[in-house]
Amino acid sequence: MELAATLKAFIEEGQDWERKHTSVKGVSIIRLPATKNRAPSLAIDINPIGDNGLPMKKKGIMIMNAAEIAAFRAAFNNEKIDSLIAALEEVLPERRSSGKPAKPDVLQI
Repeated sequence: MELAATLKAFIEEGQDWERKHTSVKGVSIIRLPATKNRAPSLAIDINPIGDNGLPMKKKGIMIMNAAEIAAFRAAFNNEKIDSLIAALEEVLPERRSSGKPAKPDVLQI
């Protein structure tokens, strides 16, 4: 099934807040529920996978259009972010992660 057809079926038949994993690790599609002003829609959720096979964050970054991803790319590519994260790592203690990996239902991209 073609990617666009798969996404169309997911938006029409999926459950509210249902997540469909993709073949890109750390990237999934979420079906957002309808509101008073908007029909159900889809968003890309980006939440990289850590060494333990689990998402790095409780919630990822939701992206719904090209303008949003362009803005995030610009922010992530800003060199000042590298110096800021280095300063944060100096100040904050090291974190440990735990948990067990989940079995994914993968959407091929």
